[in-house]
Amino acid sequence: MIRSKLRLGTAVLAAATLGLASCASPDEGGEAAAEDVPGITDTTVTVGTHQPLTGPAAAGYSTISPATKAYFDYVNDNGGVNGRTIEYIVKDDGYNPANTQTAVREMVLQDEVFALVGGLGTPPHSAVLDFVNDNEVPDLFVASGSPTWNQPEDYPYTYGFMVDYPTESRILATYAQEEFPDKTYCFFGQDDDFGEEFQGGLEAVLGEDGLADVQVYSTANTDIAAQISSMKEAGCEVNFLATINGFSAQAVGTAAKLGYFPQWMASSAGGDFNTLSGYLGENTNKLLQGFVSANYLPGYSDTEDEWTAKFSEINEEYNAGAPFDGNTIFGMSIGYLFVEALKEAGETPTRESLLEALESGNVTGNGHAPLGFGDDSHRGYTGAMLTRVDNGVQSYFGTPYVVSGDEVQEYTEERPAMPADGLPE
Repeated sequence: MIRSKLRLGTAVLAAATLGLASCASPDEGGEAAAEDVPGITDTTVTVGTHQPLTGPAAAGYSTISPATKAYFDYVNDNGGVNGRTIEYIVKDDGYNPANTQTAVREMVLQDEVFALVGGLGTPPHSAVLDFVNDNEVPDLFVASGSPTWNQPEDYPYTYGFMVDYPTESRILATYAQEEFPDKTYCFFGQDDDFGEEFQGGLEAVLGEDGLADVQVYSTANTDIAAQISSMKEAGCEVNFLATINGFSAQAVGTAAKLGYFPQWMASSAGGDFNTLSGYLGENTNKLLQGFVSANYLPGYSDTEDEWTAKFSEINEEYNAGAPFDGNTIFGMSIGYLFVEALKEAGETPTRESLLEALESGNVTGNGHAPLGFGDDSHRGYTGAMLTRVDNGVQSYFGTPYVVSGDEVQEYTEERPAMPADGLPE
């Protein structure tokens, strides 16, 4: 495998200097003793994550890690994974890359976590990408849609989770061309890789001159009146958003104050109705009527969905009565995917066997589109469905889409069925 070729020398050195008995999987020559694998004991598995519990992204995302913990607590109360309970370390980085570096170094070097799970944000996680791969720590399900996480030759320990931004924006742009063919398209996005990659996907469908106005923002400045005014003056009728939730709400709210009501089409990173309503208050339903966003996980409002029903039940019992929304689904889906991978990794898992589990094709998740994990791909979900807000309810419509190369295609396969009690088999 690519990973073995890249890491053989450092793995041998680590074994000699740190006294690790083996990093091999059971299939490669015997199981390592639990005490020889970082983060693994006979009774526990310790994993960690960095999250924006404070700072500019907190209001949009701080509820994700409590939802993941709630799912892990549920698994622990049902026997854990092969007799081990999951210990989950959450460190606040405030969506600040410098803080992320400190937090991740502590988790890897002091806490000796088995893996990182669901670290959030493109700028924060990019700051630790080399460090975690140099230290051969599984870096799973990064909570960002950047294609950066899908570079197995350069970053063999890192795996994505979210549908990547170019895929998501291609799907949204394709729908816009079909539904609003004669409208003026514009873009408002974050001034980093998130915005640039999303814009690139739009232009791949709409053409390089397909956006009449392009505006960006910095998370350090919440005053976006100038950008939204520019879009209004440019006659923008369909506005694509590569924004975190707080700035999606800012865009919608600022436009309304200007008497400007375009069609909004948002990335899943900034399109959760319940989170947006926390910013917009009593005028939410009116301001978000017709709001379109992409998503790929079970819908929080779909009470007949078996995944949604089980996650709602877990949320009630294990998450201290927290609101049930898209962030809850997101956090629990990351937790579920990790448990699925950990079970597949064997009774005495190693870091190597955990990654082999992801490459096996037996770890499927719960999305409307398939995962892209394999020998030569660390891509997360490969497509999305679209949601629309109608009378205060955000619901899916249409069919899922996947992107293969530059082509947007309908996806007709069934979503993975939920196993008994929401516990991976």
